[in-house]
Amino acid sequence: MKECIKYVSFGLFFLVIISCKAQQHSQSNKTKSQEHPSLILTKDGVEKIRKELGSIPIFDNSLKAVKEEIDAEIASGIEVPIPKDYSGGYTHARHKRNWVVMQKAGVLYQILEDEKYAIYVKDMLMEYEKLYKTLPLHPKTRSYARGKLFWQCLNDSNWLVYVSQAYDCIYNYLSKKERNKLEKNLFRPFADHISVDSPQFYQRVHNHSTWGNAAVGMIGLVMNDQELIDRALYGIKGVNLDTKAKDDDGGFLNKDGKAGFLANIEEPFSPDGYYNEGPYYQRYAMYPFLIFAEGLHNVKPELKIFDYKDGVLLKSINALLNLSDADGEFFPLNDGQKGMSYYTSALVTAVDISYHYGGQNPGLLSIAKDQGRVLLDDSGLAVALGLKNGNEKPFEKKSINLSDGPNGKQGGVGILRSEDLELVFKYASQGSSHGHYDKLSYSFYDKGEEVLQDYGLARFVNINHKGGGNYLKENKTWAKQTIAHNTLVQNEISHFTGKYDIGSKYHSDLYVYDDKNADVQVVSAKEVNAYPGTNMHRTLVLIKNSDYENPILLDVLKVNSKTKNKYDLPYYFMGHVMQTNFDYKALDTLITLGDKNGYQHLWKEAEGNPKESNSKLTWLNKGKFYTLTSVVEKTDDLIFARIGANDPEFNLRKDPGLILRRKNTQNTLFVSTVETHGSYSPVSESALNSNSSISSLNIIFEDDNYTAINIVSKSGQVQLFIIVNNDNLKEKQHTLKIDQNKEYSWQGPYFYKQIK
Repeated sequence: MKECIKYVSFGLFFLVIISCKAQQHSQSNKTKSQEHPSLILTKDGVEKIRKELGSIPIFDNSLKAVKEEIDAEIASGIEVPIPKDYSGGYTHARHKRNWVVMQKAGVLYQILEDEKYAIYVKDMLMEYEKLYKTLPLHPKTRSYARGKLFWQCLNDSNWLVYVSQAYDCIYNYLSKKERNKLEKNLFRPFADHISVDSPQFYQRVHNHSTWGNAAVGMIGLVMNDQELIDRALYGIKGVNLDTKAKDDDGGFLNKDGKAGFLANIEEPFSPDGYYNEGPYYQRYAMYPFLIFAEGLHNVKPELKIFDYKDGVLLKSINALLNLSDADGEFFPLNDGQKGMSYYTSALVTAVDISYHYGGQNPGLLSIAKDQGRVLLDDSGLAVALGLKNGNEKPFEKKSINLSDGPNGKQGGVGILRSEDLELVFKYASQGSSHGHYDKLSYSFYDKGEEVLQDYGLARFVNINHKGGGNYLKENKTWAKQTIAHNTLVQNEISHFTGKYDIGSKYHSDLYVYDDKNADVQVVSAKEVNAYPGTNMHRTLVLIKNSDYENPILLDVLKVNSKTKNKYDLPYYFMGHVMQTNFDYKALDTLITLGDKNGYQHLWKEAEGNPKESNSKLTWLNKGKFYTLTSVVEKTDDLIFARIGANDPEFNLRKDPGLILRRKNTQNTLFVSTVETHGSYSPVSESALNSNSSISSLNIIFEDDNYTAINIVSKSGQVQLFIIVNNDNLKEKQHTLKIDQNKEYSWQGPYFYKQIK
């Protein structure tokens, strides 16, 4: 108050008192003044960037590319159309493009000090200010939370996350009157709509809500508005939600009374950094997580956001990078589009921020180099300088086990890597509304190529021809169903009967994970809730042995049930059938395998029965041969199936699979191996090592306590593997006598030895 009246005469004192009080009231939501820019760019950072320009190649090239892109946009003029389309439609795409170009133009203004970029952002924002105050809810009514610029609040939030950065960059270029106009008529109403007006969207633990929290928080940081910042961090107080609210994908959203940005860090991330919705949506959510965190770090350093929950945001980047194959493409766990990789812009953000704030791991520089671009901010500069100074080292992807759940107690994902092979074993929680019903499923990769696939999602993202670019009905009827995955199906019913409210209560439990011996790596887990009265225990082993051209995969699935059932175990192989050791009959007329739970989408192409104790299927894919060898019973059915039945709009891929069917069985054991071997060159037209090297696969002991398997190679070598079924203590001593005269002793939950 003294500062307000310092130079005012006594006669004006009362008037000034009133004026100052009014001013204080109007600023009650404001925090102390701050510099601009301060979110992804800082004032000091901009000065450092300007000094280094011309000497940091990857940054200079990134800047050049962005400048060319935005100059072309400026030349084409500003377009802010009245919203009317779903994803993939013109107005949707145009507003999406606008948020990108505004953010980039703002950055160019700061780095290049060229006023034309500030004018461009200002003019476009003023167009949005005129438009937004006239807008009703978006005319498309499908969403559970409609936006105004877009058909869902999620995309509105995307817009505000990016535009907040643009506003921060030109904040000082605008007059106070212009800022007030934008904040009063555009930014504050925008933030209110996606939060207080849409609690069913905002008050969640879900990737949608993370975008909403970041949007409200980032504009709050730029506007210096503590109320918006608190709303972003902690959610809206006193809001009750409908327990049956669903997201746009048809799944029930989390409702546990927790909301806000901090809750969205606390709940979905495990201590290892695994995100429960899976890597595809972790990739999508990482941008708002990290960009808002960077803004909080710069503007609110006292929050120590990168230390929150033991630094889990930075840990999550390492986890996400390890959830990618040899080509950098993310494993399609749960709803995941194949081909999404760490070359996406969200992972450029993740890699740069992780390097800058996470201790400058030199392995990240090799990924940044492959990405070929950096952020035009402080973190991008740090990466550029690291590459310039020769600090780059390869990013090594090794075997890793990632726990799931906020405390790491809700299952997880185990990844075993050996030479060029990668095994991905899913024993995780449901994964929110994007989860699939596939406990103890796995997929298998060879140099980034699928050997045994996970189908991923049923959606053509942002392609308007296919359901407006949104999820297709087949995502629910096929992709989420258990039969769509390489795991056990009982009585043609999906795990948890395919119901989210049941599946979300349970998770599988890790039994063994051991990658210490590069020649024998083991991951094992149990599932006891997918089918009431049935226990499943699956153990996967990667074995590296000189008798085989490449490491082989051993798959042991033990099933105990209170009743007799029909069991189906599918293997969705990628490629063309070369050879089998069993006879089968191809059907002249295709029929479906069933009428529900995903079976209605499978054609039965052929069916046979085993002639020997082992069945063999060899296929060729991308110039390599693969063989699946399985222990089978005479009464088993071996069914060749193909995806695509009851698909009149051709929404599904026509991929093949082999299903091992065992009928009228209570307790049983499925044992298989997968070999990678040989090659075929269409140029030389020569096939090398095209036959399996396994002579036989045998169950040599089986009871409640132990399961023993041997693998006999064609040269006569015998690999013995024993899994202890009910005691996973590492220090426990075991002795097992097999065939009366062969006794084996060991310590721990499994035993492996080459015995001949």
